[in-house]
Amino acid sequence: MAKYRAPALIKDSRGTFVWSRMLTAGRSPSCPTDAPNTFSRHLSTSCPRRDVDTAAKFVGASLATIGVGGSGLGIGTVFGALIIGYARNPTLKQQIFSYAILGFALSEAMGLFSLMMAFLMLFAF
Repeated sequence: MAKYRAPALIKDSRGTFVWSRMLTAGRSPSCPTDAPNTFSRHLSTSCPRRDVDTAAKFVGASLATIGVGGSGLGIGTVFGALIIGYARNPTLKQQIFSYAILGFALSEAMGLFSLMMAFLMLFAF
């Protein structure tokens, strides 16, 4: 009949704590080193702070890239309005085109800023 020995908290050679459970089959509890059935379970985890920081970095960068999609929608809206403006009043072609270029530049700048923020989150932090 095997005797059960309670789990003990032991330090291994690296200075970390190791949970070990020892089963001794017919041996005296005073000499646990000669037990034929010794099971030890090493508990090792990665650094939880680094994992959370990495996950937060990826989530933040993916949320920052949503602005690039918004920029694409803005550019499409600006040039769609340009075509509608040409169709309604062809005599104001030059003035409407200058407004469209201004809208395109502002929308593209916002998209580039959001992409820059995504890259900063990924590679600078």
